[in-house]
Amino acid sequence: MKAHDILNNPFLNKGTAFTMEERKELGLIGLLPPYVQTLEEQAEQTYAHYQRKGTDLEKRHFLMEIFNTNRTLFYYLFNQHIVEFNPIVYDPVIAESIEQYSDLFVDPQYAAFLDVNHPENIEASLKNAAGDRNIRLIVVTDAEGILGIGDWGTQGVDISVGKLMVYSAAAGIDPATVLPIVIDAGTNRKELLDNPMYLGNRHERIRGEQYDNFIAQFVETAENLFPKLYLHWEDFGRSNAARILEKYKKEIPTFNDDIQGTGIVVLGGVFGALDITGEKLTDQVYLCYGGGSAGAGIADRVHAEMVSEGLSKEEAYSRFFMMDKQGLLFDDMEDLTPAQKPFAKKRADFANAGDMTDLLQVVKTVKPTILVGTSTQAGAFTKEVVEAMCQNTERPVIFPISNPTKKIEATAEQVIEWSDGKAFVATGIPSGTISYKGVDYQIGQANNALIYPGLGLGMLASEAKLLTDEMIGAAAHSLSGLVDPGQAGAPVLPPFEYVAQVSINVAEAVAKKAQEQGLAQATETDMAKAVRDLKWYPTY
Repeated sequence: MKAHDILNNPFLNKGTAFTMEERKELGLIGLLPPYVQTLEEQAEQTYAHYQRKGTDLEKRHFLMEIFNTNRTLFYYLFNQHIVEFNPIVYDPVIAESIEQYSDLFVDPQYAAFLDVNHPENIEASLKNAAGDRNIRLIVVTDAEGILGIGDWGTQGVDISVGKLMVYSAAAGIDPATVLPIVIDAGTNRKELLDNPMYLGNRHERIRGEQYDNFIAQFVETAENLFPKLYLHWEDFGRSNAARILEKYKKEIPTFNDDIQGTGIVVLGGVFGALDITGEKLTDQVYLCYGGGSAGAGIADRVHAEMVSEGLSKEEAYSRFFMMDKQGLLFDDMEDLTPAQKPFAKKRADFANAGDMTDLLQVVKTVKPTILVGTSTQAGAFTKEVVEAMCQNTERPVIFPISNPTKKIEATAEQVIEWSDGKAFVATGIPSGTISYKGVDYQIGQANNALIYPGLGLGMLASEAKLLTDEMIGAAAHSLSGLVDPGQAGAPVLPPFEYVAQVSINVAEAVAKKAQEQGLAQATETDMAKAVRDLKWYPTY
């Protein structure tokens, strides 16, 4: 390999940290300034440069320059400043980056771009993107349902890149073993189709048999090329996300973060609230506000846990209500998705069925104790709605988890104030600490990054054949016990600053459950050791 090839390879490049001996051996003499820096010195210098950037988007672009040139330095710095950097590198700033991706394109970042019109190129594309790297983890998107901003076509590749950054920073998954992928199936966003700078396919989304065949060929090819692969689906549209997951989850180790990840972290938050009140999950009434992939996935996860705690499926479904754009979902509606249908009610059971399009009226009628918002309808949880929740139970669980910030149903401060400090709150965005009537309320973030990195580490360490509901339940339970429930204002989820330890706990719980179920294929039988041995640290 030529000297300049090494300096341009982010997995090999150390920049000014190459020692004199390495410079001689690799032909780098004279190609770098003479002073040899340590990784710590590089990080200090880079962080000082970062702090001079004026906007969050500029900060993200600067960090991406480091990512594109030196992975070790990037992750060393990310680990040092994980709370500060996570919203810059990923959500919410990544939304701006996705929206401007084509106009500001600089580097493909070792991603694979798969074109739905050319299935014959899938294998070559994956091989070219992977090079000689041993790929263990893929995050793939078709970018139809990005965050809360919708369909962004090939520009959604940034979501796969960003998700894998968090995997490596939070759980220590070696960045040399991951591959971000976007499937460009077209876009229905007119502003992209009309943008002369747009870098994706300029046609509306392909659906039906051609799309399904492409997905099937992609999965088969990826599994053949990378035999120890864990496949993560991200931000697929509601017509495809659950359908694809259902097809493959009993065949390969696979995961959909929007459907399963959000469900796990919300369930973990509910467990955190119930740890404080001492109540049972099976006594709760759950209202889902927003019946898309995330909302239905969360409800399905909590429902499964109620069943595991002793209720029949029918008994558990009777404790769930779901609202979407039509209002409360009834089983006579013709536009229900397969994921929504189990939660739909009989219209005849409601004397005021015609009024069930209004959230406040639904809250007063069905009397939920848990309200979870994934609607992306800013301000939907009004003062009246929060007050009505407090009439249903002494300590309601109210989680407005839509993101980005401009889409949240209510702020944490609003929910605390309107509930007079009674509500348990978790938000989908960082909310900090809320001071109210002399109590500091730590607001847990219902951030999937508390779950999916550790889940992935546990899956890879155990080499599990499948990801089961029991493994997912173990992951959710592993979130509790990390905060003091007796502390006034204690969060229902561990603060993100503890994500590295949280990820280890999740990984060990998942790996041990895989072993118990006879699904672990790793040669190492001590699952805690397997997790520790696999964890990667950013050092030269």
